[in-house]
Amino acid sequence: MTRDQRHAVWALALGLLVIYAGVFYAYPAMLPDLLAETGWSKATLAFGPTLGSLVMAALTPFTGRLVDRGLGAGLMIWTPVLAVACVGALGFVREPWQWWAVWALMGVAQAGCLYESTFAMLARHLGPNAREGITRITLVAGLSGTMTFPLGHYLAGALGGQGAYPVFALMTLVITVPLNLYAMKRLGRGESPRHEAAQGALRAALARWEFWGIAGIFALIWLDHGILLTYILPLFEERGVSREAAAFAAACLGPAQLVGRLVLMVGGGRVTNRAATRVSVLAVALAGGLLILAGAAPMLVFVVVAVQGAGVGLMSIMRPMLIAEVLGRRGFGAVSGASAVSPILASAAAPSLGAVLLDGFGTGAVYAALLGFALAALVLAVVVTRVRVEG
Repeated sequence: MTRDQRHAVWALALGLLVIYAGVFYAYPAMLPDLLAETGWSKATLAFGPTLGSLVMAALTPFTGRLVDRGLGAGLMIWTPVLAVACVGALGFVREPWQWWAVWALMGVAQAGCLYESTFAMLARHLGPNAREGITRITLVAGLSGTMTFPLGHYLAGALGGQGAYPVFALMTLVITVPLNLYAMKRLGRGESPRHEAAQGALRAALARWEFWGIAGIFALIWLDHGILLTYILPLFEERGVSREAAAFAAACLGPAQLVGRLVLMVGGGRVTNRAATRVSVLAVALAGGLLILAGAAPMLVFVVVAVQGAGVGLMSIMRPMLIAEVLGRRGFGAVSGASAVSPILASAAAPSLGAVLLDGFGTGAVYAALLGFALAALVLAVVVTRVRVEG
């Protein structure tokens, strides 16, 4: 990478660290406070993030095409501004339909400025160096949950759950928006590899079973992680730890993801994408088993966080890498955007499915579902990664 490209990568990383706090992690971090303040059910609240993720899933293939056409810089500059408005508005809604409407608009912002669009931009501008750039970004942005859970706990205690949202909006406005503007200017100074026209690339990818296998793996893992992340506080409390200990454990997810990504970065070319994918899915399955055992040994929740975080931390890097290496870089934005639909839909379904399982069947059903999703993903990963890829 050139010096300008390195500066752009670090700026994007810091911007994502902050924007993810408001548009993603603040909700689970302040969920108990939001439930108490609004008087709404878990399902009513959860439908907001679910709707936002559905909108994001619908728009992500389109935003990927915009990146392929060289219009990604505009997305990365203006959609964070939209996110500021949406996050701030969550602090003032009074009716469920208003909550849902703001989250639907939030999905538009999420489609344009989170990991998917960022990774597509890096693949376009950095070419073979994209893995290095993506790893650096996730090393920093992956700590967003670590920052948000204690910060959200403090802000919700001082201002209320809804009262804390404008603070997160202000953080995004003064940090993410200018950093993204700076990054787009710097990234534009580096070399932008010219790719073949993407026309037909998506259709060709959709005709390959590997595309659907990769999509299935990440859908199952993101469904698993989405449920755990959304309900991590009540689930860990049910296992026998205090609210404070549960919040501390949740905050450790970010550092655990950091460890997984550091291992990949240190391993470099010695760690193949096939091996990294299998190990990361195995880690999530192991975390599901340990969560069940935590009923007899509550402190195991910290091991659960360490193993789950490391596995998911690797997985967030592996999808764009597998797409690029198995399916090629031609039309990467469109193909990667299409492959992102399944994990986004899974993330969208996670809060609502988790609410149904919790309210209708109890925590035991949640634990069984988490383990089942991870084991299914592990079987699929072993089959899909029989295709030889270069690390």
